[in-house]
Amino acid sequence: MSALQDQPLTIVFLDRDTLSPETTLKPINYPHRLVTHSRTRPEEVAERIADADIVIVNKVPVREDALASARRLKLVALSATGTDNVDVKAANGRGITVSNIRNYAGHTVPEHTFALILALQRNILAYRDSVKAGRWQEAGQFCYFDYPIKGLAGSTLGIIGDGVLGKAVADLGRAFGMKVLFSDYKGSTGMGPLYTPFDEVMRVSDVITLHLPLMASTRDLVGEREFALMERRPILVNTARGGLVNEDALHAALTSGKISGAGFDVVTKEPPELDSPLMRLLELPNFILTPHVAWASQDAIQGLADQLVDNINAFIGGAPRNVVVPM
Repeated sequence: MSALQDQPLTIVFLDRDTLSPETTLKPINYPHRLVTHSRTRPEEVAERIADADIVIVNKVPVREDALASARRLKLVALSATGTDNVDVKAANGRGITVSNIRNYAGHTVPEHTFALILALQRNILAYRDSVKAGRWQEAGQFCYFDYPIKGLAGSTLGIIGDGVLGKAVADLGRAFGMKVLFSDYKGSTGMGPLYTPFDEVMRVSDVITLHLPLMASTRDLVGEREFALMERRPILVNTARGGLVNEDALHAALTSGKISGAGFDVVTKEPPELDSPLMRLLELPNFILTPHVAWASQDAIQGLADQLVDNINAFIGGAPRNVVVPM
């Protein structure tokens, strides 16, 4: 039995507004006081968690200096899968457990990924805007061909990241008749016959999609060098993490025609500055930017919230689950 069960706990949720208003939290099974903040600025974190036993956080940075002031803290419960906003090593060094959410977005992220792929391959936004501008009437016939339309069947889908989401995207790609390639880790060729060297995936893919975490080893994974390898002028889709693609290099590649299009749901800084490279691409018909909502179907968010409370109950009950270890 956990000693935490014997005392009322203070639980602080730093950024409740990162879950939709319709999302409900299941009961936490132990005596507690829940302090909820709609959002928290980085400079407010230390003060707000100083007396917390458990902290719930989605995207607010929880760094070593804030952890040092939280003398009672025993658990940082992430309401997300990504852990890059929490100093996991510092937390573990202070005896603080970090847990995260896993395998909740197995449908919603792949669906959003293919929504972007289909919209770009078929130039749906460009045609919608042209119809709105009166181009159909100007054409004077039943259709017009201002923007190229590409099919998916027979094309090559390069997937960077072979976890649950990457594999689900692969299944959808095969259903559309695409040839699927899983990439080796960049710089490695020793992952076996089911994987294709990273550089070859860059060269031969018609669509490239990213499904991996942001770490020191994956930051700027796709940059100027990789865009230069893309012989087939693919479309590039990122529904994983901002920072995986160098945004200046993406801007240059898309505006120069090295790639045919790009669909992004994430940026390095969220929300982006109005003059950031990706915001400056929004005038192009072959670029789509959505506000980090690939994960956010209503059923997926509720599943996330349910798992979050399950993680907290399990930890208090002495059987921690979904524990994150330092990378």
